[in-house]
Amino acid sequence: MYSKRARVLIDCDDSRGLVYRISKVFYDYELNIDSNREFVDKDKGKFFMRSVVTGEFDAKALQKSLMEALPENAGVRVVTPRKKKIVIMVTKESHALGDILIRHADGELEADISAVIGNRDVLKSLVERFDIPFIYIPADGMEREEHERALIKELNNYEFDYIILAKYMRILTPLFVSEYRNRIINIHHSFLPAFVGANPYKQAYERGVKIIGATAHFVTDDLDEGPIIAQDVIPVNHRFDWRDMQRAGRDVEKVVLSRAMNLVLNDRVFIHDNKTIVF
Repeated sequence: MYSKRARVLIDCDDSRGLVYRISKVFYDYELNIDSNREFVDKDKGKFFMRSVVTGEFDAKALQKSLMEALPENAGVRVVTPRKKKIVIMVTKESHALGDILIRHADGELEADISAVIGNRDVLKSLVERFDIPFIYIPADGMEREEHERALIKELNNYEFDYIILAKYMRILTPLFVSEYRNRIINIHHSFLPAFVGANPYKQAYERGVKIIGATAHFVTDDLDEGPIIAQDVIPVNHRFDWRDMQRAGRDVEKVVLSRAMNLVLNDRVFIHDNKTIVF
């Protein structure tokens, strides 16, 4: 099958002449390079590159040619731009979910929402206004892993690329994380690595901080310590109690989550160890 536009994502061991070798493959395939960015982690000796190319080409053949030109064990993805599919998981706070739903309805989100799953049903009416399925899977009276098995069973009914935790206020176990590794994006209401865990606004207030922020990251087995995708902050002062900080922080949370989603959905994020390379 021939393509006319693709995002080419490369990560490999660094060596001399990589950009030349990659560009020569593009030239041999008579491709135009619409955009190109690269980065070298000199400490780890790793090379990363994201190119957008246009022309008529076979994606599998292009990938094979690039692999042959690169060091052994190189990662090469040739991605045809498309809307990704996402599932959103929520508890009871509406601000992050509502922002995503509005962006989706306005065509601003490069994704289709397959479903919203909640461990409480308070957001059901909001979701159904947008003609999106809402699935309620209560956690009360269930062991954590039993609840997660019910979530996985429901998720298996949908095709999706990523799970978005839009203020889903339950800690996920390794059982769930391993099922969707590097595919779960969370918004944490703190400028990580500060104030990990529950009620970071109260922690921030007690510490007397002068800024508060939010962090979007991939979920790993370590609580709030996964690779960071996007962050932002706003100023606060001594007049703010922790509830004022929480209210102010909600705006930051939804903006940061939206920014992170757009980066991931447009194939601009590489995971490297426990960090990200963002182009």
